[in-house]
Amino acid sequence: MDPTGPSESIYNLIPSDWKEPPQPPRYVSIFKATVKDDMQKFKTAMKTMGPAKLEVPSPKDFLKKHSKEKILPPKKKFEWNERRKPPVPLRTDHPVMGIQSEKNFINTNAADVIMGVAKKPKPIYVDKRTGDKHDLETSGLVPKYINKKDYGVTPEYICKRNEEVKKAQEEYDNYIQENLRKAAMKRLSDEEREAVLQGLKKNWEEVHKEFQSLSVFIDSIPKKIRKQKLEEEMKQLEHDIGVLEKHKVIYIANKK
Repeated sequence: MDPTGPSESIYNLIPSDWKEPPQPPRYVSIFKATVKDDMQKFKTAMKTMGPAKLEVPSPKDFLKKHSKEKILPPKKKFEWNERRKPPVPLRTDHPVMGIQSEKNFINTNAADVIMGVAKKPKPIYVDKRTGDKHDLETSGLVPKYINKKDYGVTPEYICKRNEEVKKAQEEYDNYIQENLRKAAMKRLSDEEREAVLQGLKKNWEEVHKEFQSLSVFIDSIPKKIRKQKLEEEMKQLEHDIGVLEKHKVIYIANKK
């Protein structure tokens, strides 16, 4: 290795006339200038305190004295349209003198008192030993309502309503009696009763066979619902069979 010569490097293997390939043009949005202008406009508007381009008040429009007082309506002339009372007599006027009455007021007042009906005292009641008085009429202690003419009498509207209820009940009873007359009861014969009983037993055997065919593990909701339905059907059939076996005479309603 020659110390005075060029140092060896891997980059020396690259040809000196090699050039980098040109870079593809960078994508530039067509809205770049519009967005930039909008951003600049909004930022400039937010740099002030308050609304932008606010009109500054003029120094001549300062607050003046009595400027905020309410303006009263213009004065109107007062006019009195009502009838006036007679004027007060003057000090210089003299009353009519010499008028005398022959009425004896003392005797008249005495006769009114003697012939008049004495005023009844107002009824009161005292509820304390200190003598507190209260009106007796408004206290509820006086039985004044039971002395009324219509006390204890049934009001007219209640009598009318009772008549309507009674009439409706009679119509309903007649309707029920008519339905019972139309739907007369019929007695089942021994053959019909035996046929119904055998049919119920056969249905119970079919439902019981279907119940026995259910899976041992009931692990889903549909299976549980089906099991409950079969149990209810078997219970109802057992009840009907017991009724028919217990009662020898069976009556049924006639079909319309």
